[in-house]
Amino acid sequence: METLKTIYFAGGCFWGMEALYRRLPGVLSVTAGYANGDGAAHADYAAVCTGATGFRETVQVTYDPAVISLDHLLLAFFAVIDPEMENRQGMDFGAQYQTGVYWEHPADEAAVRAAAALEAAAVEDFCVELKPLENFFPAEEAHQRYLEKHPKGYCHIAAWRLSALADFPFTAYDRPAKALLNSWREQREQ
Repeated sequence: METLKTIYFAGGCFWGMEALYRRLPGVLSVTAGYANGDGAAHADYAAVCTGATGFRETVQVTYDPAVISLDHLLLAFFAVIDPEMENRQGMDFGAQYQTGVYWEHPADEAAVRAAAALEAAAVEDFCVELKPLENFFPAEEAHQRYLEKHPKGYCHIAAWRLSALADFPFTAYDRPAKALLNSWREQREQ
């Protein structure tokens, strides 16, 4: 059995990102939190919302690489974000909503950069941060499993994308994520 792995995704509001990754097979745990900010003293929602801490709303995703690949996780990320928005996703504005992918293991950098290059080639202005994880602090309990606790709560990710990505038959990440997902969705609807 392979060792479990962890990767971090900042995709705007962490509520929707947490809901997305909890649905994917092979994902064992997802924790909403704050990544790559100025330290533990400012790793709380009120401070992060000021935009002055450097923290991004992020989900820590622990997964079994024997069941789901890093490429599959990256595809899910790029299928739900707008990579051209800086400090914004959906109706959320502010530095804490900057998108990014952060890795702990240097071996993951190549896969992250390859996926990002594929996605960047499809847009005019690519604004997703790609860098090693500097720090991560779990968010307050009120933010964990937020959309399970509040089923009608706000989510910037379209409901159909959340459902479709849970069932998406990943084989190869050879086109931009939205193109792959939309093509599969159209085939299913025919």
